[in-house]
Amino acid sequence: MIAIDPHHARAAGSGRIGDPAAFGRVAVVMGGQSAEREVSLDSGRNVLAALRARGVDAHAVDGIPALLDALRAGHYARVFNILHGQRGGGEDGVLQGALDSLCVPYTGSGVLGSALSMDKVRSKQVWIAQGLPTPRFVALRKSAAAGAHAAGDVHAAARELGLPVIVKPACEGSSVGVSRVLREADLDAAAALAARYSGDLLVEEMILGDELTVGVLDRQALPSIRIVPKGEFYDYHAKYVAEDTQYLCPGLDGAAEQDVRALALAAFDALGCSGWGRVDIMRDRAGRNYLLEVNTAPGMTSHSLVPKAAREMGIDFETLCWRVLETSFDREAGWGSGGQP
Repeated sequence: MIAIDPHHARAAGSGRIGDPAAFGRVAVVMGGQSAEREVSLDSGRNVLAALRARGVDAHAVDGIPALLDALRAGHYARVFNILHGQRGGGEDGVLQGALDSLCVPYTGSGVLGSALSMDKVRSKQVWIAQGLPTPRFVALRKSAAAGAHAAGDVHAAARELGLPVIVKPACEGSSVGVSRVLREADLDAAAALAARYSGDLLVEEMILGDELTVGVLDRQALPSIRIVPKGEFYDYHAKYVAEDTQYLCPGLDGAAEQDVRALALAAFDALGCSGWGRVDIMRDRAGRNYLLEVNTAPGMTSHSLVPKAAREMGIDFETLCWRVLETSFDREAGWGSGGQP
């Protein structure tokens, strides 16, 4: 059981931790076994260096099994989770449940927020129930998407929504397995690519307009970023490799900027998310916003967006990592004197 020091506990969005020793020994868990392993390793190296530069006793741990072994042995007081993705990726609620059971505080959303955010279909269903805007979609169960009727199902979905559409796995991030489909002839290849990944397949109405993202840190929406890739699509290459993608921050002005930030917070809250994250949004040519997804452990690479938005508010990378780690105290304080989630 982790003892809670009342001098270190803090109210969300208020008190700050001043002494790096207050964090105890911190595990920065990265890598893992998901399709986003390499991005996570890059993010983790950056976070580790930033925390150490601020005097935090931080250590790299690769993947969930190694982390749980170390925690059961009492090696760490808390966890900075920078794993990405599902099924060993640490972003789908599985790791969060294990950490709750061990009473180890951690960064990011809990079980519910992580699980809902990882599943784009369930995210959309929650948002629709809450009256929040999201592109129209058709979800294809994995048994159908991977079987003999996959092609017919995808074509039927595209006919229902109308081309162009986005075809993607319902439970992956970092644009893994995502295709923009402008012609019916390209649907089969797009479905085959998405079906390589676990989970359902999602066919989504393509919103033509601007791609925006809004970071959330400790109950505050950061300035939006408007993403302008050199090519037509903000794909994996544009996110992590290309140097010619433009990032305009803030992405909007005046009331439009306030509206998109408010929508991002509403989407974050609707899924039960907490701590920090990033909300991806499309804005059509008529100025209407549509929610795409929430990332509960956003990337922290040289190309990543939350650090760019934080810099706009005068928060450098080292401070951002510290601020994210501070949010782990909110979860610890919420357990109460019994030390239970």
